[in-house]
Amino acid sequence: MKKKIITTPFDRHREPPKQNLFFMPLIWFLCWLLTRSGRLKIHRERMDGLKPPFLVLGTHHAFMDFYITPLALFPYRANYISELEGFENFGEWLYRQAGCLGTRKFVNDIALVKNIKRVIDRKGILVLYPEARYANVGTSSELPESVGKLAKLLDVPLVTINMHGNYLQSPIWNLKKRRGARLETTITQLFTREELHAASIEEINAQVRDTLAYDEYEWQYTNQIRIDDAWRAEGLELVLYQCPHCVSEFRMQTRGAELSCGVCRSRWHMTELGRLESITDGPEENVGFSHIPDWYEWQRAQVIREIDEGRYRLNIDVHIESLPNAKNFIDLGAGRLVHSRDGFSLTFKEYGEDMEKTLHFAPSSMFSIHTEYNYRGKGQCVTLSTLDNTYFIFPLGLGFNATKIQFATEYIYYSYKMAIAKRYSSSL
Repeated sequence: MKKKIITTPFDRHREPPKQNLFFMPLIWFLCWLLTRSGRLKIHRERMDGLKPPFLVLGTHHAFMDFYITPLALFPYRANYISELEGFENFGEWLYRQAGCLGTRKFVNDIALVKNIKRVIDRKGILVLYPEARYANVGTSSELPESVGKLAKLLDVPLVTINMHGNYLQSPIWNLKKRRGARLETTITQLFTREELHAASIEEINAQVRDTLAYDEYEWQYTNQIRIDDAWRAEGLELVLYQCPHCVSEFRMQTRGAELSCGVCRSRWHMTELGRLESITDGPEENVGFSHIPDWYEWQRAQVIREIDEGRYRLNIDVHIESLPNAKNFIDLGAGRLVHSRDGFSLTFKEYGEDMEKTLHFAPSSMFSIHTEYNYRGKGQCVTLSTLDNTYFIFPLGLGFNATKIQFATEYIYYSYKMAIAKRYSSSL
């Protein structure tokens, strides 16, 4: 029997649930059980006497974040902002029992803000992971400017949770669990209500950014945490996609603990401490970067140069699946994705329609983009969202890399912001 396709959009206005009181002992037990192998340590700063309501902002490394946060907040219940794919994957009923509020990434959703306010008004705890996606190479992402505005709007104490080890245990480019990773978390009351009143939005954003900053490979090296899984580098080519020697793109390869270029044959070994050592034979040794985030940021600089010189443009055939709700994905077949300084254009046929349409996403509307490297076994993808639908976009040709698209999206947004600021200042 053919499965019925449900196209009704997710109800964004539905009142947010409280975590099921009877589920809480089970949730805490499962979280404790799932963090045991990492020997989790939780440090608490300025948390004595703090009671709900308050806002929590956490770093976002891996799915492990959702197991550590309830333990850090024990004995209190909380509500969590979650992307709709989690609702679809685990079931809406279960996610609502766990206190999750459904949303879409990188959209401006007033209904979500209202629901967040509802949670706080009923003296609850609201947990938000403002990076909105897992860390690509274990370093913090740019946070939206709206963080400080939200904190001011809610007018309750602001708490941060900076986690370590989650990424190292299960990086987004290869989710297989690493045995040697250790877990450590610091939960901090960053602002009391009175301190929040006295601080400007800019000061709040700056302190949150500093408190939630992290570099997992530096943390691993400093703490001498050895990860000796023989396959530890496999998948790293998805985020380190460009060779620093011959500058070829999308030809990097991994096997075991080695990363290599399929064009110039340069090779690197990933050590047990997370460093890269050049093992290229001959006079070209010592090519590249020992610190993985340095390589990653070098690639970002390459994309910025490409955009500034007017050479960046992605125009590729793609396969599209939409997620209008928490019930089902809908296969929309083939389409076309274009990305340039003008933003994104996605051309496709919506489910049940005969005519193609094109959705435009302005560069000012997205400060970043959601990336996946092997989404449910289907390979790399990026997502674009409207208020009532999310489109999962998989490449059908060469030249697509989720990391590069992310770099371009962030810089194009930044360039747009700077251009507006320049025009504004010149008009004064």
